[in-house]
Amino acid sequence: MGDWSGYLTLILQGAWVTIKLTLMGSALALVVAFVAGLGRISRLAALRWLSTAYIEFFRGTSIFVQLFWIYFVLPMTGLWAPTPMQAGVLALGLNVGAYGAEVVRGAILAVPRDQYEACIAVNLTRFQRMRHVILPQALPLMLPTFGNNAIELLKATSVVSLISLADMTFQAQVVRSQTGSTLLPFVTILVLYFAMSSVLSLAIRSYERRVTRGLDGVR
Repeated sequence: MGDWSGYLTLILQGAWVTIKLTLMGSALALVVAFVAGLGRISRLAALRWLSTAYIEFFRGTSIFVQLFWIYFVLPMTGLWAPTPMQAGVLALGLNVGAYGAEVVRGAILAVPRDQYEACIAVNLTRFQRMRHVILPQALPLMLPTFGNNAIELLKATSVVSLISLADMTFQAQVVRSQTGSTLLPFVTILVLYFAMSSVLSLAIRSYERRVTRGLDGVR
């Protein structure tokens, strides 16, 4: 029993790595999603093209390949040699951010046209109408999908075990190799993944209720 408590501690240490990857990866994905999503509807053709190229590339290639390129190939260029944690956050953030960008674009385009016309009528600049009128209405439309994306990112963190970053999946494999037991370590991380995704889901739903309070009679 003492041995198993030590193995559980090992898995919990991996859980902390998974949490950090999820939080930092989600933060990066959120920033990237807004930058690329707004770029897709920009008046500048070059910005639209760059945003589209980024989105299509990261949605059309495997996150396994993206992670390996960032961690193993990028250092060969001499530009930057990321740590395993940095490589994991970058791969997860860029991959999920590409999906989030389409969510941002779709939500903004879903705002009724008369809202844009009203902004022009009161002489708001493009920045002012986006910040004060369009985004506040588009945000509630984005949140449910953003929540799903965050959960998908959490589940995708297991790919970092391939570059020997000691997340939950990596530690479960260590425990399996040391004990010969597959059931206990993988049931443990199954429960932990489910608990983490439940917390994420509840947090997003709570924020969604706050954002939509007062809209369309919701209180």
